[in-house]
Amino acid sequence: QVQLVESGGGLVQAGGSLRLSCAASGRTFSSYIYVMGWFRQAPGKEREFVAAIPWSGSTDLTNSVKDRFTISRDNAKNTVYLQMNSLKPEDTAVYYCVADPSGVRVRTAPQNWGQGTQVTVSS
Repeated sequence: QVQLVESGGGLVQAGGSLRLSCAASGRTFSSYIYVMGWFRQAPGKEREFVAAIPWSGSTDLTNSVKDRFTISRDNAKNTVYLQMNSLKPEDTAVYYCVADPSGVRVRTAPQNWGQGTQVTVSS
């Protein structure tokens, strides 16, 4: 079992920044094995992949955020971060932390999800 707990969401004006954090724990969790990432779900829309990062190596971000968001992780703390800059109203969504041993599945149907944290960007 893997537990994922997000924090850092909130209300911010357009152009502002937020940093989301997600702490992973659980008997079966290992930073060496799990790829971690973020999804989001805007009101009335389906969940969409945002970003992913393996234990080491290159990161992956969806095109709509590639120039504004950065994903990073601290393997010693089993924590992944999403730094969001130049936020836009269309970034408003519930953001979910995800983790999966598969680098492919973490982008499509990850096994493990956090409870989500709300990000609201006002215009």
